Amino acid sequence: MQLKRITTSRLYLIPFTIDICEKVLNHNYTVLTNMGIALGAGWPDEDTLDTLPRIISNLRLVTEPTGFESWMIIEKETNAVIGDAGFKGRPDWRGAVDLGYGIISSARRQGYATEAAQGLIGWAFKQSGLKRITARCEASNAGSIKVIQGLGFIDRGIREDLLHWELLPPEL
Repeated sequence: MQLKRITTSRLYLIPFTIDICEKVLNHNYTVLTNMGIALGAGWPDEDTLDTLPRIISNLRLVTEPTGFESWMIIEKETNAVIGDAGFKGRPDWRGAVDLGYGIISSARRQGYATEAAQGLIGWAFKQSGLKRITARCEASNAGSIKVIQGLGFIDRGIREDLLHWELLPPEL
């Protein structure tokens, strides 16, 4: 399998695989170090470890990563994993995917979440069948709100104690 890669100015993103997820859950990082990837300070954090079982569940639905699962965010300068971003599966019946992301605390407030999300959004809107990207966050998460608004998402209101957002593809 040839791994996809998304490259931005300061980052590259590579998809998680079941093998990577399972090894990281067991605190075995050799699969990453064998790829030349280092661990950012504090990675994997608690949020990542909580998310990995869901990533594994999504990956078990496909024969190989499609790109609509989760990606590791790697800082080019240090070649270290600083977070993850991605989607929660292939587009649904409405042509929508839900975007999520997380950056380790030592790398926050440097624009990495925005840059990674921009790379994913650009990739996603080139895939057939995608009509919208959604996102959700807690109303108290000022950092995520800033990222989502900066990416051009439209506020779709509060449901189930979460702010809901939507992004439509750019007009061609």
